[in-house]
Amino acid sequence: MDNSTELLNVVDVEATCWEGRPPPGQVSEIIEIGLTVVDLAAGRRLERHRILVRPARSTVSAFCTELTGLTQEEVDTGVSFADACRLLAAEHRAAERPWASWGDYDRKQFLRQCSATGTPYPFGGRHTNAKAVFTEAHGLRRKPGMAQALAFAGLPLEDRHHRGEDDAWNIAALVLHLVQRGAWPDSPQW
Repeated sequence: MDNSTELLNVVDVEATCWEGRPPPGQVSEIIEIGLTVVDLAAGRRLERHRILVRPARSTVSAFCTELTGLTQEEVDTGVSFADACRLLAAEHRAAERPWASWGDYDRKQFLRQCSATGTPYPFGGRHTNAKAVFTEAHGLRRKPGMAQALAFAGLPLEDRHHRGEDDAWNIAALVLHLVQRGAWPDSPQW
């Protein structure tokens, strides 16, 4: 069933964050990976996944909890970043399937964190910045946030914004909107 040219992983991460600069000695780390599998040919979202990641070099701030709903206690039950990357590769075929995210933050955060921790990068090189595709397809001057893009496309914001699993689900709806318009690229754009 997994024809890698038809299935797309849509990924959204949440990371430790602060209202201002990080406290001394802390860095932004992925604490949740949301992933939605999209069947581009059938035009539907197939699966919805969530991987909680236990931070090793930071803690969840009150600001981060307010934004994402994630607490330190919750992410403490997660897997290590290295294990999360192994799960992406083994269970979600991350190296084989093309993937997309809203903007380039998610791709860059994975690259930074993989480099900093010596963890093999779980994805292949076939990434599409869905925000850039949406902006171009609609002839917009400015790149909209995900919630703005949903409103522009007449699509509902489902569940909680700034929650990786929910944002990946909503971004997948925007990808399918672009597919229906004939605007989704045939080959991923790094």
